[in-house]
Amino acid sequence: MNRIDQRFSELKQQGRKALIPYITAGDPAPQYTVGFMHALVEAGADVIELGVPFSDPMADGPVIQKACERALKQGTRLVDLLDMVAEFRQSDTTTPVVLMGYLNPIERIGYEIFADKAAKVGVDGVLVVDMPPEEAEELGPLLKARGLAAIFLVAPTTSSVRAATICAHGEGYLYYVSLKGVTGAATLNAEDVAEHLAPLREMTDLPLCVGFGIRDGVTAAEVAKVADGVIVGSALVSRIAESVDTPETIAGQLKSVLAEMRTAMDA
Repeated sequence: MNRIDQRFSELKQQGRKALIPYITAGDPAPQYTVGFMHALVEAGADVIELGVPFSDPMADGPVIQKACERALKQGTRLVDLLDMVAEFRQSDTTTPVVLMGYLNPIERIGYEIFADKAAKVGVDGVLVVDMPPEEAEELGPLLKARGLAAIFLVAPTTSSVRAATICAHGEGYLYYVSLKGVTGAATLNAEDVAEHLAPLREMTDLPLCVGFGIRDGVTAAEVAKVADGVIVGSALVSRIAESVDTPETIAGQLKSVLAEMRTAMDA
């Protein structure tokens, strides 16, 4: 049982839902990322999704696209993320860390080298946005052999046949995209989300976590009523964008945003 499975087991016993923040590594500069990760844990994060900066993040909206641009401008690479996780693990050995990004940076390192290094530094899961299960024949077994969860996305437009395939191959948790469109998209309807999650629960025992459209404590609490986890990205990354000139204030702002969600969810 890796850290992701352990954390969801603990949350289930406690009757609580997972709060999963996303930040782009290296934004606004690499030296701040590990501090941000610790701040998120202090504010109530159960799992951290650490975004791998990429020049063409096609599934992401303008907020995260610009975060990738800022991180890449600072020279942040996938190998730097692995170093960040290693540093994070020096003082936090329990919080699961999931790397989220696109296939190209992993291909550049090499699948086996990446899987080895990720496992060694303490990564727990990998979500490759542009790698569906059908195209994971090479990387998937390498991750599994090292105890790394291969996490996949399911969208409102995913057919039942395809959803069953994704559920059969997924590990850790299932990332349900609550809205059609890109990250940071608009209105979230919790009742609609609940209707889409119901058939997925018939297909898998994996925790169902919902991302896209989580903006504040109210939306986080609404989603927490119907899902096993709440994933928040753009609401945090936008705070970073607003304070790139005063990076020393960002950790506090991230804690404030996430703590509001944690309080609302637990209530």
